[in-house]
Amino acid sequence: MLQPRRTKFRKVHKMKMKGDAHRGSQLAYGTFGVKAMEGAWITARQIEAARIAATRYMKREGQLWIKIFPDKPITKKPAEVRMGKGKGAVEYWVAVVKPGKIMFEIGGVPYDIAKEALRLAAQKLPVTTKFVVANDFVQPS
Repeated sequence: MLQPRRTKFRKVHKMKMKGDAHRGSQLAYGTFGVKAMEGAWITARQIEAARIAATRYMKREGQLWIKIFPDKPITKKPAEVRMGKGKGAVEYWVAVVKPGKIMFEIGGVPYDIAKEALRLAAQKLPVTTKFVVANDFVQPS
């Protein structure tokens, strides 16, 4: 599971998730990608499930890039604990994804395999997504 090796602070504020993604909104490495159409917190488990689904379908040919990283700790207090006594312990890690962010990229596989692999990966994610293709991609006929 993805998580940072070390952080400056153990716990962080929730923060607002407003605006569209400007960085990471274009394909950088691969020919095909999955773009988030809405904002959400995506957990390390969801990222891992999507990665496994895509690589399994591609039968480990081609390459998959994960463009999001869970670097935000989410804390939780145990059940039936009274209010106060500080913030809870870190429960899991999330990546903050804004609308327009490319989450996964694929290269080195044909169009139909990439489309299906990314569709399977997108099913594991809690956001609506869009399949994107690089501008310089030419489908062989």
